[in-house]
Amino acid sequence: MEVKPGYDLSLYNEDLAPVPLDKRTWGTYNFAALWISMSVCVPTYMLASGLIAGGMNWWQAILTILLGNLIVLVPMVLNAHAGTKYGIPFPVLVRTSFGVRGANIPAVLRALVACGWFGIQTWIGGQAIYSMLKIMWPPAGDYAAGVWICFFAFWGLNMWVVWRGIDTIKVLEGVGAPFLLAIGLLLLLWITGKAGGLGPVLKTPSKFHTTAEFVRFFIPSLTGMVGFWATVALNIPDFTRYAKSQKAQIWGQVLGLPTTMTFYSFIGVAVTSASVVLFGRPIWDPVELLGKFNQPIVAFIAMIALLLATLSTNVAANVVSPSNDFANLNPQRISFRTGGMITGVIGVLMMPWKLLSDLSAYVFGWLVGYSGLLGPIAGVMIADYFIVRHAQLDVDDLYRRNGIYEYQNGINRRAVAALAIGIGVALIGLIVPPLKFLYDYAWFVGFAVSAAVYVTLMKRR
Repeated sequence: MEVKPGYDLSLYNEDLAPVPLDKRTWGTYNFAALWISMSVCVPTYMLASGLIAGGMNWWQAILTILLGNLIVLVPMVLNAHAGTKYGIPFPVLVRTSFGVRGANIPAVLRALVACGWFGIQTWIGGQAIYSMLKIMWPPAGDYAAGVWICFFAFWGLNMWVVWRGIDTIKVLEGVGAPFLLAIGLLLLLWITGKAGGLGPVLKTPSKFHTTAEFVRFFIPSLTGMVGFWATVALNIPDFTRYAKSQKAQIWGQVLGLPTTMTFYSFIGVAVTSASVVLFGRPIWDPVELLGKFNQPIVAFIAMIALLLATLSTNVAANVVSPSNDFANLNPQRISFRTGGMITGVIGVLMMPWKLLSDLSAYVFGWLVGYSGLLGPIAGVMIADYFIVRHAQLDVDDLYRRNGIYEYQNGINRRAVAALAIGIGVALIGLIVPPLKFLYDYAWFVGFAVSAAVYVTLMKRR
């Protein structure tokens, strides 16, 4: 490995190095396909179906999801700028604000959230395999350990894709995207046909009788929608470092994220509403729903689509970032592959089956809760890059000790203080009931507070 003179090996390896111009090959389609593949997944479906199960009607749920994705698109595009301009990944970019050693703090926070998501997606994939087996071969349901065997089998498949590297992920996203959209549309047509068409499905009224009741559910739900992609809003430079141009990454994300999330969420809304017509109750888990239709061919095709969707989302959204983040801890000993293996192990240890135990735990506990951690990181990053530095970075100093990003022994205490204050304000509502509204707005509150505190402290510096 050739290392540029002056680079510190504790801050550098090939996976963290700036991507040279001749290797920045991702165009608009690649980024649109990336977002299509990441958005068309079971958790996206569960977002919409969860809102229906919580009491919204179909248009309220769709509007909430669309608004949330338009909001999160803003920090997504802003953080993507540095990756495209300088070819650097998230854990290297965050060194500008937190310091060359302090960057490990936000990187590890982001990585741990990704590990939780990796576990959730892998558990969903394992359940899909198990449900498919029970439909195709009913005696499989007699084995109590069957779901665990399928879970670890799908886990192994994810690890194999990670071991193959970033190019395999790129191919998987590009090939899978159009196929997954087609399967989703076919599923929508099939199940609404069973329920008598879209008319009866979309007539299900909202359960909220007053505006106040709706607002109490809407606000934390909107925060959850933003929190859903608050993870990738931080580590989007991990992908845009391969972009051909700013235009390619911006248009790819604008065309891919809000449109696909809204479309696939509509499928979740319609199918969940159809489950009310067919079974008398909203079934928000598509794996459970598909298990109720004893039609092996339909179930087999749908489950294959779920597996492909879950796999493509998992490796792109939940492995690329933590692999780089863990590598940032010790670049000489932890590679992208090793970081991916660490992600896989921690994802299992976080017990994803409990995170998916019910709607409240998924949306209001998991999504809203971690958004209070990630919103403040985004606030510091964006304020630093655009307000403090005006998008001008010294790339070489990002890989050196005693450079301009050294601060105090490699840590910018002002950034750490801004992060801590933002997280504290965002999450204080968990322990102080009169301030629960701050928790309901966790991502927004944390973002604004940390950004304001950071800019104030840096100007004094």
